[in-house]
Amino acid sequence: MGFPKRLLLLNSGILTFFAFRYGPQYALFPSSVFWNVATLFLIQVLVQAAWSILIYPLCFSPLRHLPQPPGANPFLGHFGRIFKDPTGEPQREWIDTVPNDGVLYYRWIFNEPRVLITTPKALAEVLVQRNYEFIKPVRLRSGLGRLLGVGILLAEGDEHKRQRRALMPAFSFRHIKDLYPIFWSKSKEMTAAMKDSLKGAPEDSKVVEIRDWASRATLDIIGVAGMGKDFSALADPSNTLFQTYRVIFNPGRGARLMQLAVNFLPEWLLRALPLKRNEEMKEALGTIKSVAADLIREKRAKLEKGGRTDLDILSVAIESGGFSDEDLVNQLMTFLAAGHETTASAMAWAVYLLCKNPAAQNKLREELRAELPALLNPEGQITSADIDKLSYLNAVLNETMRVFPPVPLTLRETVDDTTIQGHFVPKHTTVIISPWAVNTSKLLWGDDAHDFKPERWLGAGRANTGGADSNYSVVTFLHGPRSCIGKDFAKAEFACLLANLVGAFEMELEDKEWKLQIQGSITAKPKGGLRIKLRAVDGW
Repeated sequence: MGFPKRLLLLNSGILTFFAFRYGPQYALFPSSVFWNVATLFLIQVLVQAAWSILIYPLCFSPLRHLPQPPGANPFLGHFGRIFKDPTGEPQREWIDTVPNDGVLYYRWIFNEPRVLITTPKALAEVLVQRNYEFIKPVRLRSGLGRLLGVGILLAEGDEHKRQRRALMPAFSFRHIKDLYPIFWSKSKEMTAAMKDSLKGAPEDSKVVEIRDWASRATLDIIGVAGMGKDFSALADPSNTLFQTYRVIFNPGRGARLMQLAVNFLPEWLLRALPLKRNEEMKEALGTIKSVAADLIREKRAKLEKGGRTDLDILSVAIESGGFSDEDLVNQLMTFLAAGHETTASAMAWAVYLLCKNPAAQNKLREELRAELPALLNPEGQITSADIDKLSYLNAVLNETMRVFPPVPLTLRETVDDTTIQGHFVPKHTTVIISPWAVNTSKLLWGDDAHDFKPERWLGAGRANTGGADSNYSVVTFLHGPRSCIGKDFAKAEFACLLANLVGAFEMELEDKEWKLQIQGSITAKPKGGLRIKLRAVDGW
């Protein structure tokens, strides 16, 4: 909102020219063109700032009549709360405490408008019925694009449709079923490696940081099943690619401040600053792009020799003929990062919840060991049908992803002036979809919405709904044409990883007095990691 700074500068120059030529007595600094232009420019900037930050949002914005959370600062809006709390946590409170009919208005820093979507009807409107009218904000695409590549996750409009159509064979239900043996083998490799790492340790010292192990396993899985390459992160924790992603996905407070600064300073300027985080990111992204380029060359060479390619993501993308090598690097960056980080976070949340609910953990273990013979057989394999029949495992998976969705919040921006549930929303307004909030809305789930209750997914007609009245009561993977293309892939590997972990170990928090703090970034996870004490069910 407001005029570009270069236009204000031009206007200052024009006013100065006319003042000096036709009315010198009106010039602010008759003896200095520079100071006249500079002062006029500063005055215009201050007037525009006052209009944009105070006058318009508080007195004229058409959104000001929508329901709003209390406690806003006249200048900073609700930003103080948003910056202090984990991503999605304020929205989780507001959706329950601020009466609304599907849209809720709050103000970000300097009163920049945000519209939070809260009900199934409003979600359907934004995610499905008019989904391409709500795009990812340019600033978000620029920032995430550096890390994830401008692949299917960030593509928009017809380009998104084209990419999704080209990649769908790699994510078809039939193909995902064929990947279960890969998921299972890597899951067994993870539990075996965990046992080996703890051999000889005193009983009270058999402790692991579970998210670290989950991240190594999911990186290997996306490598083998997605690119036809085993990165061997489970076998070698010093693996370069794994260590690179640790740097990226564990930012400090300084990195968070830099993410905030992107909203006010040119990105090229921030990247040019001599900061440690810039050097870390430059080196990390160089490593990831190099790995992606090597994978593409290897796969193309195999194809040119007439070798059979596999139905992994990379093979499908190459054989579609719709992607240049640069496009392919972007796609691999997307799937390497998003494809392992989100499931690793889901694993951490599942373990945390099962440690806090030992009865649920024991019930799950009993089902797994009774119904899944492959757990007890070192050479045992499974099919998708073996996992699908495990009702309590699937209930635990669904309830974990409901209570703690790995991605707590996602942003959209209105392409033009529009309406949501009949409320006028101006062009370029940021629209917030928060799985963190929707998934635990008391309106949708009842008074126990925040509680971990796998049983809500058991019983006739509840396996896919949890007893909720609408599919939009869970938006962990979003819905519609922009829903997560890797949903079935992620759910399948999550099931195999958790089944092996719970089947092999009894788990409890290392410190029973440990208080959960949430680290919010691209994904939400326990701050500082999650240290778990293990006891092998079958002994050591």
